[in-house]
Amino acid sequence: MPFSGQMLWIAAPIFILFVILEIFYFHCKNLKGYSWRESLATIGIGFGHKLSGLFRFSFIALAMSWIWDHRLFDIPLNHIGSIALLFIAVEFNYYWYHRFSHTIRWMWASHCVHHSPVEFNILASFRLSWTSGISGDFLLFLPLVWLGFQPAAVGSMLAFSLLYQSWVHTELIPKLGPLDQILNTPSNHRVHHASNQIYLDKNYGGILIIFDRLFGTYAAEERDAPCRYGLVTPVNSVNPIWIAFHEWIAIATDLARCRNFHEALNHLFGHPGWRPNNNSEEIATSAKDTYPLTG
Repeated sequence: MPFSGQMLWIAAPIFILFVILEIFYFHCKNLKGYSWRESLATIGIGFGHKLSGLFRFSFIALAMSWIWDHRLFDIPLNHIGSIALLFIAVEFNYYWYHRFSHTIRWMWASHCVHHSPVEFNILASFRLSWTSGISGDFLLFLPLVWLGFQPAAVGSMLAFSLLYQSWVHTELIPKLGPLDQILNTPSNHRVHHASNQIYLDKNYGGILIIFDRLFGTYAAEERDAPCRYGLVTPVNSVNPIWIAFHEWIAIATDLARCRNFHEALNHLFGHPGWRPNNNSEEIATSAKDTYPLTG
């Protein structure tokens, strides 16, 4: 069994335990953190993601196998240096995949599903897209295979990053001091999921937060600006099918109204806030008003 598969069997009971403990804490403190409608929607979307993965992973495996057959080098993972290099490379590519998923509408159509919950809890990390294979998120990781990292190694390191990220979806863990400067912590990830204007398009890191600092997309959680979760334009639905496809439907609607090829391209691959007749300065503002960039 691949290492990523082994991690799934190990992680699943731990994930369920953390969810149960978080629910128990909220219940004991009489706090709102889990509504049954929102939670059932997340579970439905999560299982849909797993089912869609049966097709998605087969296609990705074929693509990686073809790239592997045409690789430039062989990078053995038989010492700590090469493993560290793979870790940094996956983190770097994950940063750009995540950033593009917020700034290219074709990719945002899939990723916005993860940002749709209005409750920020560990279960929310299970709300993942059904259409990420269509959006092409895996393309950002193919260069690592082409350079010479084995496909299974790239997949396992990415799975480890995603597993790490499950615990940062919580409001129960406060700021962690120096760790917030280096890692993607709960505080940093709360910012990423916040729909407050000051927090939009920030903190894309997977395990590390250093690339956000390098590329100017880092924001710290402010005590006087509590995070508000969900999309800037709420989905207002707990129907898993609508949540999974609502942005694709919006894209189709916009395409049907296009007046020319330029508009069509921008509706597909431009910034999620792009609108006809917007200039570059207006796009960011209109996006905050009409499209959730960071949810």
